[in-house]
Amino acid sequence: MNASVFALIFLLQICCQCNCQNVTRPNIVMVMSDAFDGRLSFDPGSKVVQLPYINYLRELGSTFLNAYTNSPICCPSRAAMWSGQFVHLTQSWNNFKCLDENTTTWMDLLEKSGYLTNMIGKLDYISGSHSVSNRIEAWTRDVQFLLRQEGRPVPELVGNMSTVKIMRKDWQNTDEATRWIRQTAASSHQPFALYLGLNLPHPYKTESLGPIAGGSTFRTSPYWLKKVSSELITVPKWLPMAAMHPVDYYSTVTKNCSGVFTEEEVVSIRAFYYAMCAEADAMLGQVISALRQTGLLSNTVVIFTADHGELAMEHRQFYKMSMFEGSSHVPLLIMGPGLMSGLQVNQLVSLVDLYPTVLDMAGVSQVGSLSGHSLLPLMSKSSAFSKKQHPDWVLSEYHGCNVNASTYMLRSEQWKYITYADGLSVSPQLFDLTLDKDEIHNVVHKFPDVQAHLDKLLRSIVDYPQVSAAVHIYNKKAFGAWRRSLGKNYSHVIANLRWHVDWQNDVIANERAVDEWLCSYIFDTSPPQHKLAAPFQWDFQMNVFVKINKYSVYICVFVCFSNLQ
Repeated sequence: MNASVFALIFLLQICCQCNCQNVTRPNIVMVMSDAFDGRLSFDPGSKVVQLPYINYLRELGSTFLNAYTNSPICCPSRAAMWSGQFVHLTQSWNNFKCLDENTTTWMDLLEKSGYLTNMIGKLDYISGSHSVSNRIEAWTRDVQFLLRQEGRPVPELVGNMSTVKIMRKDWQNTDEATRWIRQTAASSHQPFALYLGLNLPHPYKTESLGPIAGGSTFRTSPYWLKKVSSELITVPKWLPMAAMHPVDYYSTVTKNCSGVFTEEEVVSIRAFYYAMCAEADAMLGQVISALRQTGLLSNTVVIFTADHGELAMEHRQFYKMSMFEGSSHVPLLIMGPGLMSGLQVNQLVSLVDLYPTVLDMAGVSQVGSLSGHSLLPLMSKSSAFSKKQHPDWVLSEYHGCNVNASTYMLRSEQWKYITYADGLSVSPQLFDLTLDKDEIHNVVHKFPDVQAHLDKLLRSIVDYPQVSAAVHIYNKKAFGAWRRSLGKNYSHVIANLRWHVDWQNDVIANERAVDEWLCSYIFDTSPPQHKLAAPFQWDFQMNVFVKINKYSVYICVFVCFSNLQ
């Protein structure tokens, strides 16, 4: 009898411990969209389009008013979010080169700690993805030609007032996520973590431009367009082309936005983009509804964010790849047990902060050194946390296509400092966002002390001349290896990438520009003065390359580096 009583007591204790663990360890659901302008998650941006479920998170959770991507492009940005490391540490230089498959993510750590986990939809953080054109455009950004790489941005209206599901793949993934919540998570005795990656509101592939086309079509239906308040759509201010910063000029041309656009066209593109955001919001709503209907919402942390924003014709550009607010400012809303409701957080934060935040919420110890800091102290109801643990700056960097220089952005207080490579060949930019929300007035020469202070701070975070030098070497080595792998087929392949229209205008001149760029490899043979961190190793051999065409003979000596990842 006594043995049976003791056994019963023991089992009750185990059950109580399990129940307590489930109460103290919340479920975690993250919905990450693609290309969602973070300024739409709070006023006045939120007024232009109806986003009821983002507003739901805003009212019952915390909204981060100054959240930024760590790289304004899909794969490097997500690599930073999943790894908790800055881009220069993961060496996620472009959409093709990101994380290794064996990289430990915060989801891996949750699973090891007893969480039931699932990842659905767009992940996009492992090396090797995206088109050949996308990677070639990134590798050859220093070549002395200016070729359009994208289709002209256009709106496209489909369906009618009953057409709801435009991005069908996203809806299928959302359906899968909600089925998993109802059928698996709801019946599990473990805390669970679910990630849903959406493609919306990323522009659609422009089918009329063929199989290699990029995404320049803003597609929606009258159903979603009705959610947009057209009278509140602003027409962004543009500098004249001749007055643009040279990097912005390059981006505008390669994005095929240097032509004439009527005000009606610009407003239409922006309206369609906002309508696409409304469709993404509805998918977030379906996830929230599934949690509420299964009784799981009260013990679930819900996070909504994005990999980057969308310029939607601001600064005469669409897409991302820019440090301007439309491209770099992301939404970040977090709701859950023990977190404050209706809180608006002014603290500067970025996507690398999500790794330590999720682990902090789950009570899981961090592994290794992280670039980010937990946001839990900023929104917890508990007074046990110090509110001053987070630095007062954020870093973003970019090394990919549509931009012809490695770009580094430091936000601190009201200032946004943008610098390129070594800061000498291309002049930096400085914007006071309290006085210049449109980022039209570069005041870097007006405030030299501010520029000097921010540059010193930036260099204390990342030795950006070193990083830029490493990216230059990687680009030439990667392109050279790709070209050698094609042999005689090289000219045909490169002539038919996304820039094929401009390339065909003068094939010989463009090939010559590529050769001259590779020839400049010889000038990169001197190691930088400061030793690069592993895995960069200066191990090279000299090779001679001779090319003859009808115009000239090039004798190019360039360097092939080994052990360069």
